[in-house]
Amino acid sequence: MDVIQAIKERRSINFFEIGKDISDDKLKELFEIANLSPSSFNLQPWKVVVVRDPERKRVLRQCAFNQPKVEEASVVLIVIADPNAMEENIDRMLDSWQGLGYMKPEMRETYRGMANNLYGSIDSLKRKIFAVKNTSLFAMNLMIAAKGLGLETHPMDGFDEECVKKEFNIPADKIIPMLIAVGYLREGVTLLPRAWRRDIKEFVRYNYY
Repeated sequence: MDVIQAIKERRSINFFEIGKDISDDKLKELFEIANLSPSSFNLQPWKVVVVRDPERKRVLRQCAFNQPKVEEASVVLIVIADPNAMEENIDRMLDSWQGLGYMKPEMRETYRGMANNLYGSIDSLKRKIFAVKNTSLFAMNLMIAAKGLGLETHPMDGFDEECVKKEFNIPADKIIPMLIAVGYLREGVTLLPRAWRRDIKEFVRYNYY
């Protein structure tokens, strides 16, 4: 599917085909495409827990205010933003940049210092914002890629984050910006027209606010 068409046709689906699985190969392809998302300093601060086992989906549904689509979707993705991505990934990022010729060896520590100054300490608000902001780019890329692969999605903000962390062994220092239900539109369901969108004149400014 053309990328513009995928963006225009992507919808947040509430009615998924129950019992229809997504193959491991298709999930792998989805993650590989989504993983091409941009991130600041290429630090890629995202992690994903794939929930596909029926019993685990039942548990997640309770954490998500009993929303049926959590059980009905083929899989639900717990999208995790990791403030520790700086420490985990910066050396591999610098190795890659140096090896590919993006920077000279003598600039390595300069770039490390720039990243540290930009994002602050692990427990700072700046670091949390960095992680969530870049992980959200990954999440949107994933939903567009899913549409291109013939899948439907629904990003979910309605859940108890502490419940999800407890039930799925997610460390307390991680952040969960959203869950994403992924699957296929239930046969026989016709979607209502796309809901209201603001006119661009309401939110676009040129040169000044």
